[in-house]
Amino acid sequence: MLEGEKNLINRAKSGEAKAFGLLYDHYIPQIYRFIYLKVTNREEAEDLTHQVFMKAWQNINNYEERGFQFSSWLYQISRNQVIDFYRQKKQYLDLEAVDPELLVDQSKDRAHEKLEISKIQKSLNELTDEQKEVIIMHFINDISIKDIAKTLKKTEGAIRLLQHRAIDRLKKIMKK
Repeated sequence: MLEGEKNLINRAKSGEAKAFGLLYDHYIPQIYRFIYLKVTNREEAEDLTHQVFMKAWQNINNYEERGFQFSSWLYQISRNQVIDFYRQKKQYLDLEAVDPELLVDQSKDRAHEKLEISKIQKSLNELTDEQKEVIIMHFINDISIKDIAKTLKKTEGAIRLLQHRAIDRLKKIMKK
């Protein structure tokens, strides 16, 4: 969570573009990564990310803090943008096409990680869309179960169950 986030949100609600710009700067990397992992095309991910923040700016006055982080609201907008994108394009998510560089911490052994990430990407393709979303949001973007539940409009228990089933399925797939 961004320090002074509530103050920034209130200032953005009053029309202060600079305050929204600070929110944008803070959240754009994780929102872009979330979208990119869904669409696997840099240009489309950039366009969708831009659309998410445009919608957020246009609708900032509709944002109400209800015990969830501002990022949950952004992820909900992101998720809806991706759903609309696929409805319009009728394309399917191909995690094998994801650039492993996006997921790799630059300081680690790159060759080993690329191999592991490639295995994980192939395995993720065998999960349901909801299971993929939970895995990406929780383990890649480090979003809490509570915030994922809010974003996906499910109970925390349902998210934990989805995560548990996804992990079990991934273990079985990876053993093959």
